[in-house]
Amino acid sequence: MITDPIADYLTRVRNSIMAGHRVVEVPASKVKKEITKILFEQGYILSYKFDDDNVQGTIKIALKYDRATKASVIKKLQRVSTPGVRRYVGADEMPRVLNGLGIAIVSTSHGVMTGKKASQEHVGGEVLCYVY
Repeated sequence: MITDPIADYLTRVRNSIMAGHRVVEVPASKVKKEITKILFEQGYILSYKFDDDNVQGTIKIALKYDRATKASVIKKLQRVSTPGVRRYVGADEMPRVLNGLGIAIVSTSHGVMTGKKASQEHVGGEVLCYVY
C-alpha cells in the first residue's frame, strides 16, 4: 500500500524523465488528474489521457522534451507537503518558485490550482509540490 500517492505520482514522472521515456502511466485519482491538467496548462507536458477502464483508472502522460538539447522541460519535481508534515500557507504568503520561473501547485478549498492563481483568488491551502 502506498502511503503518499502524490509522491508516488511525482516519482514515476521523475524516473521516466531520467530514463528518457516519452510516455508514463500512473494510477489515477482526482488530485492526480488535477495536477496533470495544471502541468499541461503550464506547458510542462505535451498531452495526457485519462483511461477509466477499470475501477481506479490510469493517467497516460506524454512528457515534453526540448528539441535541440533533448532535455526535459521539467527540471525538478519537489514534494512539499507530506502525510507526516503538512505545509499550509495563506493567500498572502504563497511561495514563489525560482523567483517566478516555476510553479507551486496548491490544494485549496476552491480546488487544486497554481500558487499564482490561488493568490489572485485570495485563497490559501496546502502546498502539494513545486515544479520547475
